[in-house]
Amino acid sequence: MSTFVRDPCGFICIVITYIAVFYADYVVVKWVVMQTMQDSLWAPFHVVLFNTVIFLVSFSHLRAMCSDPGAVPLPQTRMDFSDIHSGSNAALLQNEDWTVCTRCETYRPPRAHHCRICKRCIRRMDHHCPWINNCVGERNQKYFIQFLVYVGVLSTYAIVLVVVSWVRPCLDCSTEITVKQSRILHCIILVMESSLFGIFVMAILYDQLEAIANDETTIEQLQGPQGNVSWHKVVMSHICRLPCYNTVGPTRSSGNTHSV
Repeated sequence: MSTFVRDPCGFICIVITYIAVFYADYVVVKWVVMQTMQDSLWAPFHVVLFNTVIFLVSFSHLRAMCSDPGAVPLPQTRMDFSDIHSGSNAALLQNEDWTVCTRCETYRPPRAHHCRICKRCIRRMDHHCPWINNCVGERNQKYFIQFLVYVGVLSTYAIVLVVVSWVRPCLDCSTEITVKQSRILHCIILVMESSLFGIFVMAILYDQLEAIANDETTIEQLQGPQGNVSWHKVVMSHICRLPCYNTVGPTRSSGNTHSV
């Protein structure tokens, strides 16, 4: 499957992600480390370590974005839906719990769902994530989880550096008003950004680990009885899709055909 999804909302989310990451790098290096640790060996240590985490964030994000999430191969010929419930096709659907996707016009294995944005059926599809402009499925979920972990580490690291820089006395810091004001402003923005992204990715990471522990994807949980779905799961599923997406909730039709 071509993993390049032509989705404007996904492009916007990717741009926002990298702007936030590189802005954090700019603030930490220029306004935190170089302003408060310029004469210390901690300065190169934190610069190298912080940028190493940024590299891991970018690498895992690219892997999650560019990897095939587990797309079901398209058939070489169009299906004849008139014989779905007859012969070997009926046996396949009943005995192995396969379903038919009327959009892809193909048979798909159990626990595969159709993504309206990617326009493909994805094995063990968890959800479509605009932040990686790709589905989270069977083959790229591990990269998505790595991305969430590294973003959480980066957010925590940035907040800790800002707090330490303000708690520790800094005799060599510039006393110019404009410099101090700029440093305060950038640090406040960085803390707000890191807190927002950190809480967001930790909530998604919790949902991902919970889904793995229960062997149940987010879509499968939302398809189940509404009383069994926690309120934060519903909220996070809508935040992940963002307002620029139409509702991608599960819909079912009669027989052995369904789509998401």
